[in-house]
Amino acid sequence: MRAIVYTKFGPPEVLHLQEVEKPTPKANEVLVRIYATTVVKEDPDMRASPGFNGFLKPRNSILGQEMAGVIEAVGSSVTRFRPGDQIFGIGAFGAYAEYKCMPEDGTLAMKPVNTSYEEAASIPNGALTALPFLRDKGNIQGGQTVLIYGASGSVGTAAIQLAKYYGAEVTGVCSTANLEMVKSLGADQVIDYTQEDFVENGKTYDLIFDTVGKRPFSECKGSLAENGVYLITVPMPGTMLQVLWTSIAGGKKARFAATGLRPARKKTQDLLFLKGLIEAGKLKAVIDRRYPLEQMAEAHRYVEQGHKKGNVVITVDHLTKI
Repeated sequence: MRAIVYTKFGPPEVLHLQEVEKPTPKANEVLVRIYATTVVKEDPDMRASPGFNGFLKPRNSILGQEMAGVIEAVGSSVTRFRPGDQIFGIGAFGAYAEYKCMPEDGTLAMKPVNTSYEEAASIPNGALTALPFLRDKGNIQGGQTVLIYGASGSVGTAAIQLAKYYGAEVTGVCSTANLEMVKSLGADQVIDYTQEDFVENGKTYDLIFDTVGKRPFSECKGSLAENGVYLITVPMPGTMLQVLWTSIAGGKKARFAATGLRPARKKTQDLLFLKGLIEAGKLKAVIDRRYPLEQMAEAHRYVEQGHKKGNVVITVDHLTKI
């Protein structure tokens, strides 16, 4: 099968399309024929330098988390899926390929009936981050005021729609180019951060959700309502101390969650919930650009500029050979 492989850390050019052995599912695994994957923000980071994916060289040579495709084969003990099932889901690595094996109890669900493979692949990472932050850490309630900083990214675009689903009044903060897109997703107000700083407008919010790790709690505290909650996806050192301190003192809270480390069972439950929202027309994928698998380096180059709108999708053509 074809896959995008890298054997050393570095610029996008370290990513190479090559033939690798097609995986065979174990007893508890399914073999997914991948039709679409994405480049999430963390992928260029893992490609560029040592860290989460090894230190001397990449521990996993095939990146890629989100995916959508068809179950081609199942292991002998699998009961949840069968060949031909259209699925979407997310795993730690391996989706930059034509095929990937996933455990039956991994974060997988049947694809929403009203989405394409490209749209389905764009949902898990952003929405499975936004949902537990808003619902579990923020305890979002109808009628609350919610500000989403970084409203045009994969987490932000999902957060706007989820906050509206829960009945909140939503303010999205983004750049000039993304104002109309953020409005179209349901934001009640939008703030162009190149023209206005929300911490200086005198308004307060029940929830402030920083999806990109750019505004620390110390800057946002004055814009929180009494007993308001500040949520951040990026564990900045100073803010993490505030998370610890406000958990035991103070009315205004700072909260962080490692949503990707939650048990697969919980993530699958949420994926099924999101599937229902998609099929009900309450949540939709936002796709900025599409690239074929062989143009992965170009996709990485674009994503690491930090200006993608929603998601960058990789389409996998199983008919093309190197």
